[in-house]
Parts: sequence; structure tokens; C-alpha cells
Amino acid sequence: MGPMSTPPSRTIYATFGAEAHSGAGPETGHQSGTEFRPDLAVGQASPDSLKRLKDVLNQAYVGVRLVIAGPSADILAARAAAAECGMVEEEMTLLHRVDGHRRVFCAHCRATTSMPEASAHEIGCSGCATVLSVSEHFSRRLAAHLGYAAHAEEAA
Repeated sequence: MGPMSTPPSRTIYATFGAEAHSGAGPETGHQSGTEFRPDLAVGQASPDSLKRLKDVLNQAYVGVRLVIAGPSADILAARAAAAECGMVEEEMTLLHRVDGHRRVFCAHCRATTSMPEASAHEIGCSGCATVLSVSEHFSRRLAAHLGYAAHAEEAA
């Protein structure tokens, strides 16, 4: 039996948002003196940052826990990425900061657009420019609300 035969149970900390850029790199430890250092610190949930999170999780052992902190849209996207890696809800803790935005998934082109939380229930898609009506339906897998053509029934 080698040194890797009994993997330690550990928690992976991922932070998103402006406070994530405190000089902590992706390979830093947890507690350094009095300063908290996340394992993964990124500005926002982009395809590159979610790939980095998936890379970290794909190297993890069974029993690892994930703590995700940041704006709601970012941590929901990170939760969806973690679920793709096989993590279940009980293994994740979400610490969200309300930032006033919601993500909308376009049912027509599959693009995701961010919109202010308090805005109207329609938004232009960033992918196909279709005016979308924003549904209350929320996909945990996509970490976004469903958007569909706003005036589709009027065109018929």
C-alpha cells in the first residue's frame, strides 16, 4: 500500500466574484495564518473557470466536499458543473451573495444571457437577438431560467 491508499477527506473551496481576486492562485491551501485562501478563485463563472473547477473535481476522491461562494449566477453555474462531475447536492454547500442578476437560457440558440433581476420579463438574447420572455422555470442543470420567443403566438 502506497501513500495514496487512504486518501484524506477534504473540502474544496471555490470563490467567484471580485473578492476572489485577492492574490490567491488556483493551487493555494485553505488557511494561511489568518488569511483564508481558496483552492480556486476566479472572477466569474466562464467556460474557462468552470473547466478549471471540473479539472479540480475530476482529481478529487470520493467523500470530498465542495464549498462554492460568490454571486448567485456564478455559484449556480458552478453547482451545475460540479453535478456534471458526479457530485450530489449533499456534497455541496452554496454561499451566495445577491448581485441582482439572473441568467436566462435561450431555448432557440442555447446561449445564456445575464439580465438584471428587477428588469421586465423580456430580454434580447445575446446569441440570436430574439426577444425572450423569461419563465419562472429554473434549470439547476443549466443554472438559468428558461427564455423563449416572447411573441411567438402572435406571429402565427
